[in-house]
Amino acid sequence: MPQDDLIARLARKIDATKKAEHCVVDAGCVSELRHRGAAKLHAICTDFVSSVNDKLTQATLELSPVAYTPEMFQETGPNLIRVGAEGRELQITFQSPPQLLSTEKFLTPYVLEGEVRTFNERMLQHFEVRTLALFFCVESDDANWRFSDWRTKHSGPLSSQLLVDLMGRLF
Repeated sequence: MPQDDLIARLARKIDATKKAEHCVVDAGCVSELRHRGAAKLHAICTDFVSSVNDKLTQATLELSPVAYTPEMFQETGPNLIRVGAEGRELQITFQSPPQLLSTEKFLTPYVLEGEVRTFNERMLQHFEVRTLALFFCVESDDANWRFSDWRTKHSGPLSSQLLVDLMGRLF
């Protein structure tokens, strides 16, 4: 890895740590980030569902809840977003970690944690449900959703394209 890449990576880590440390002492900042994170996650799902539904002629992907406001976020307990069609399900659950800011399950500091589960009827008959971990990470200039696949150790930004890939494996 070239020296410039290493320096840039270190600079991003230092900036992210400074922002994370600010949030540790400011519960209001963390609460606002969590509400924004929930709305951002729903927006990613909405973009995915509307993009697919625009191309469908015979079926429809369903999104639940259809609309989302930051006030719908539950600080304690799980939150659920569901996308389904024809017996195929993509479910996203997310919640606040026990601490205001955590690095317990993911190295980048995060304020929300959860997972994406995908399954269809055949998979359920074999007790097979695919999962990816999700984290709303505090980064140097913003906070973003990231996924982590515990089996492959692969991680990256959560996007509509990832949801397309996950849902596509069910058909």
